Amino acid sequence: MKNLFSQNSRALYACYAAMACLAMALNFLPVYLTSFSDTFGGASGLTAEQLGRIPAVMFLSFIVAILVTGPLADRGSAMAFILIGLLITMAGLGVVACSPSYSFLLFAVAVMGFGAGVLDMILSPIVAALQPDRRSAAINWLHAFFCVGAVGAVLIASVALRWGFSWRIVSLVMMAAPLFTFLLFLRLTLPPLIDEDTQRDSMPALIRQPFFIVCLIAIFLGGATETGLSQWLPTYVEQGLGYSKEAGGFTLAGFSVGMALGRMVAAVLQEHIPPVPLMLGCCAVTAVLFILISFPPSPVIAIAAAIAAGFSGSCLWPTMLAVSADAYPQGGATMFSVLTAIGNAGCSIVPWLVGVIINYSDIHIGLLAVMACPVGMMVLLVWMARWSRGKAVIPPP
Repeated sequence: MKNLFSQNSRALYACYAAMACLAMALNFLPVYLTSFSDTFGGASGLTAEQLGRIPAVMFLSFIVAILVTGPLADRGSAMAFILIGLLITMAGLGVVACSPSYSFLLFAVAVMGFGAGVLDMILSPIVAALQPDRRSAAINWLHAFFCVGAVGAVLIASVALRWGFSWRIVSLVMMAAPLFTFLLFLRLTLPPLIDEDTQRDSMPALIRQPFFIVCLIAIFLGGATETGLSQWLPTYVEQGLGYSKEAGGFTLAGFSVGMALGRMVAAVLQEHIPPVPLMLGCCAVTAVLFILISFPPSPVIAIAAAIAAGFSGSCLWPTMLAVSADAYPQGGATMFSVLTAIGNAGCSIVPWLVGVIINYSDIHIGLLAVMACPVGMMVLLVWMARWSRGKAVIPPP
């Protein structure tokens, strides 16, 4: 029993490290959006739509990886997918560093996004299998380490900017993290993702469940709430508020710290507050903060509101994953892959739409439009609470 506990603990910590790796790969890019414009855009620079296309391509590749590999993970080895994801992520970072043109950069971020997508697909079901009695708290802790990795990446990128190091050097340095984590997993064994004595819930059966459909829409809006702000935050601080590139990077780091703390607090609160009411309150606070971010009385208040929005909106994605896993514990990696793909569709589409809106108006209006995401999620959460009471979809803890 002691050996099993030790093995499970080491596997859990390795999953945290892998989550930090994929976050590092994904989150240093926004710090360098204006640098990419200077490098690849010529005298006029890249347009807002072209800049928005960089995270859009990355997250679309993320989604493709999740949808392709999710069903395979239920039939294969979870360990194999972890190792493949780490290797592809590391290779993607290397290709980003060597990008000679804007088109090649899009290809590079697609490779990196694919590797990160494989990791994101498999990590949540592994953690749910490691901690079946406290899925919501465990998945919030896992996703808190996404924020830890994001903070690390943004701080490294921001310090590199200040010291004059190229984004190419930063990308090469970050290859060390997935390499270390790859070596860590080689020493571990992982549990089965579902109860092997019980039939797995098929995706066609899940799609016929109204509650599951609402979970899909809600996680789309949850992902959009996060990245609709985070992907544009450094640019907003620099161009909308008049601060330096370094200030934009440090603000994004503050946003990620807020998200990490928010998910840790949510993991503790979910011992006392049901997940749906918790998300409902967080959505309401986040919607108000978007107004302060978009039309602030002062730039300092805008930055403070953005960091606070990272805290308040942080639990939406992981808690919705946990709600779905509690409702359908035999969903397996396929269910997680569909949920994650839909969530990342929100992460991809909404930042791009913000860029389109900015082209026709300004960045303040673009960020204000993101407020529709937490407001829409509130409507869904009210429905979910009523449905749960009437249908008893989610079993009691």
